[in-house]
Amino acid sequence: MLPKYHKKLGYDVEVIASTRSFDEQGKPCYLDNVGTYQNEYDIKVTRLPYKSNGKIWKRLKRYIGVFDAVSKADPDILFIHGGQFLDIDQVIKYLKNHKDVTVFVDNHADFSNSATNWFSKNILHKIVWKHTEHKIEPYTKKFYGVLPVRVDFLKDIYGLPADKCELLVMGADDELVERAKTSGARERIRKQYGISDSDFLIVTGGKIDQWKTQTLLLMQAVQNISNPSVRLIVFGSVTDELKEQVKNLSDSVKVQYIGWISSEDTYDYFEASDLVVFPGRHSVMWEQVTGQGKPMIVKDWPGTHHVDLGGNVLFLSKDSVGEIQEKIESLLSESSKLKEMTKIAQEKGMQIFSYADISKRAIE
Repeated sequence: MLPKYHKKLGYDVEVIASTRSFDEQGKPCYLDNVGTYQNEYDIKVTRLPYKSNGKIWKRLKRYIGVFDAVSKADPDILFIHGGQFLDIDQVIKYLKNHKDVTVFVDNHADFSNSATNWFSKNILHKIVWKHTEHKIEPYTKKFYGVLPVRVDFLKDIYGLPADKCELLVMGADDELVERAKTSGARERIRKQYGISDSDFLIVTGGKIDQWKTQTLLLMQAVQNISNPSVRLIVFGSVTDELKEQVKNLSDSVKVQYIGWISSEDTYDYFEASDLVVFPGRHSVMWEQVTGQGKPMIVKDWPGTHHVDLGGNVLFLSKDSVGEIQEKIESLLSESSKLKEMTKIAQEKGMQIFSYADISKRAIE
């Protein structure tokens, strides 16, 4: 999203990346095509192969040709997506002779997705990645955490200067938000799944795996609600060990699991909803949905309250079918509460979570 909107702002943009990507099911994969091409936004992309196909080099991120690629790009602004890679020394080699380059580094690591075991926390992050972050620090204007808790991670785990660490939120694609609002997505999605305009539609999405089993609790909670107008659509990939449970909780009427959908299509499904519920750990869709002006119920993860713009969100304090059911039923019985949540989300969501605006803030 940042390259897309930086190009719209008139910048000449290039992306230098590894061969790691995501397949049609949203699962990590490695591309065969290395080299340079134009992506769907007509942005130049240079893919660099790993130094070795061994797992350790992919984990530590050693590539072939980083210095040459950066030198050829000849940037005025360098936005580094995560400073946790060994080849940052190749970037520094370039910066030593090009001190007029403005550098920004963002961070997507926190204790929910990183440093989850002793080795990762005490060796990988507190020694290896702390070292790479400190090597790039003298050349860096700002370090951005994309969640409040990830700003803390930069300061507490890597020991970076507090005055250089700021929050830069993720967000929603302005064009797709507008497309979903104006293309009849609500009517189309509801008709496709046999849901009337008067039905109360809840949507949730994302991976369903051992780290996000709370989606199963939401499915059970909706099944328990006696109100026949309450409907739930669940999308996303499911690990093999949980497929049977998902199947058993889906009835093709009240609770419908529709499988994986593209990231672009998620905008249409959220637009069709009256309420979005994310009962598991944080995903980038929290910010997207806030930008789309939808009320939410989400898990109360530390350092993620930035999506609460003054009353558009209810937080879940525990993993419980009963609590999820109670929160949903409270909104069904207090329609004024839901209207107020929706009003706040619609008025404030895109003020903060618009990628067109975030892209400007990213390189100020």
